[in-house]
Amino acid sequence: MKCPFCGCSDSKVIDSRPTDEGERIRRRRECVACGKRFTTYEIIETVPIIVVKKDRSREAFDRVKLFNGMLRACEKRPVSIAQIEEAVSDIEQELQNSLDREVTSVHIGEMAMDKLKMLDEVAYVRFASVYRQFKDINTFMEELAKLLGEK
Repeated sequence: MKCPFCGCSDSKVIDSRPTDEGERIRRRRECVACGKRFTTYEIIETVPIIVVKKDRSREAFDRVKLFNGMLRACEKRPVSIAQIEEAVSDIEQELQNSLDREVTSVHIGEMAMDKLKMLDEVAYVRFASVYRQFKDINTFMEELAKLLGEK
């Protein structure tokens, strides 16, 4: 690590400790040349996930957008914010763990519906009705029939 005082590239670590709930590591360093001390932070480098939308436009994955969509589906349902948060975190983690840096909005929507189906079936149907853009009552009934058939 390059010393901010003298520019020497040789330093030794005096102290290391985790910060921000283990998200970063704070390192106290001492320059071998001038003896001055300085602090560095080590963080995990994350590669952004790019979402390819239905119109083929691309945008960065937005966890808040996914959370808000799932929250709207769960309105007035017995699903806690913590459960929605956990579902969104699971989806985000699964996307980060995959080797694909680009993922379709369709895939994310399917993942969200799978999580909602486990949390609350009414929330699942609400999300599916908006996400799959049900055109009429028949498509709505087809989705309900599939849901009932799985039971």
